[in-house]
Amino acid sequence: MRHPLPPTLPRLVATDLDGTLLDAAGRVSERTREVLARLDELGVPTVFVTGRPLRWMEHLWVEVGDVGLAVCSNGAVTYDVARHAVRAVRAVPASVVLEVAERVKAAVPGARVALERLDGLAHEPGFLPDTERHRAVAVAPLPELLAGPEVVKVLVRHLDADPETFWRAVEQACGGIVTTTWSSVGALVEISAAGVTKASTLELLCGDLGVGPAEVVAFGDMPNDVPLLSWAGTAYAMANAHPATRAVADRTAGHHDEDGVAAALAELYGL
Repeated sequence: MRHPLPPTLPRLVATDLDGTLLDAAGRVSERTREVLARLDELGVPTVFVTGRPLRWMEHLWVEVGDVGLAVCSNGAVTYDVARHAVRAVRAVPASVVLEVAERVKAAVPGARVALERLDGLAHEPGFLPDTERHRAVAVAPLPELLAGPEVVKVLVRHLDADPETFWRAVEQACGGIVTTTWSSVGALVEISAAGVTKASTLELLCGDLGVGPAEVVAFGDMPNDVPLLSWAGTAYAMANAHPATRAVADRTAGHHDEDGVAAALAELYGL
């Protein structure tokens, strides 16, 4: 029998994955699985909120118990983990994709574009160096790529640029027509439709569940987690977090490779 949570405790956990919930090997530790299972027994759902596309998630569903919900591709896709089905999509319109590509290439010559579509990664020639072997569903000029399934995220990349300098240049070039985030270690910028972030999609999902921002505890490590941590009532930045992320969080969790999320949740909920 579940006992009601004290009203002072959050009713929902929202956590980023890479650099946050997952260890350095990209796995969910046994301690973390135990804590998430205990929270589920208490009736506290965990929503996995990530910049990862669906194609990178299948093996993780098993590790987290094949339950719950996920917000993927920086808020573009809401996924029902238990049913293994897409629940909602917030796509980038084709006209916006073309305008973004034009602006970025004018601002930073040499930039290349890829599309994260519902069917997988599709990209322009030259987006990936020869040393990288990602399986793409299509490699073609951008207009041809837009003839496929819905675009959930645009990726722009420059093989030689300084990462933060490139991110700022892309952000400035795209103005207010899209949402730009940077969550990788290289010069790769992730672009979503205007207003689409982890936080805005989580807010929609929480509205469906009857949970307010004050009832959410969130964890993150990179700049694309800033809106999420700013929105949640209780916000933890990881010990390994980017300075911009630490600046908006009101609490700090341990390092992601030392079960930082699990330790913080165990302390918060008295597990």
